[in-house]
Amino acid sequence: MTVPVALSIAGSDSGGGAGIQADLKTFEAHGVYGTSVVTLITVQNTCGVQGAWPLPPEQVSAQLEAVLADFPVAAVKTGALGNAAIIQAVAGALGPRALPLVVDPVMLAKSGDPLLAPDALDALLHDLLPLATLVTPNAPEWTALQAAGAPPDLPLLLKGGHVPGEMVVDDLRAGEHRFTLTAPRQPTRHTHGTGCTLSAAITAQLARGQPLPDAVRLAHAYLQAALRHAPGLGAGHGPLGHARAAQGHAHLSASAGHGLT
Repeated sequence: MTVPVALSIAGSDSGGGAGIQADLKTFEAHGVYGTSVVTLITVQNTCGVQGAWPLPPEQVSAQLEAVLADFPVAAVKTGALGNAAIIQAVAGALGPRALPLVVDPVMLAKSGDPLLAPDALDALLHDLLPLATLVTPNAPEWTALQAAGAPPDLPLLLKGGHVPGEMVVDDLRAGEHRFTLTAPRQPTRHTHGTGCTLSAAITAQLARGQPLPDAVRLAHAYLQAALRHAPGLGAGHGPLGHARAAQGHAHLSASAGHGLT
């Protein structure tokens, strides 16, 4: 049996809770082989980002070509891309391949530290987002994308974690697929990497062959479990429980024919 392969194109989180590290943990939890392309190096823990260094775009392109030339990548996600040159390098490599693509338009870390250069929004809008199967902004990111001229028909999962209230409401607006997912807001500070984890889980399900609506529903359920199973690490916004979230939750995907592990 061939193992599905997914690719994360994102930044490295030295604290392990977000970015490439969270994506690979999430892919593994879904029974998907994870490959990666690092776009920027961060010095980071649960308390914040102490530094971030984007890689040269030619290094990003070289990583992409190496992975795509050797692995049967079935779905791709992008996270923190850093600047316009990296966005253009990624779009240039992915455009001809027409792979399912989940774009998490990471602009700020959980701590509020910037991870996208202000002048990179134009490249994000015009070079990368037209390739996306789904874009997964939180409320502040969607406000910034709208202000920059995002098209109204962009396939979106609009995340509600930043919107106050007892319930978290996520809205899927992707072509004919339109529905709302709700969950009680969990009383925890351990929320580092929630956006990365959700987009990676959607990507993993797409790599497994799930249609987009089922991939979103299953990923949403996985994220809630990962929040409940957070290991309690760090003095700030702690990481999620990526591995434990998958244990005993095969029923989450029973209706679609696949388990989480």
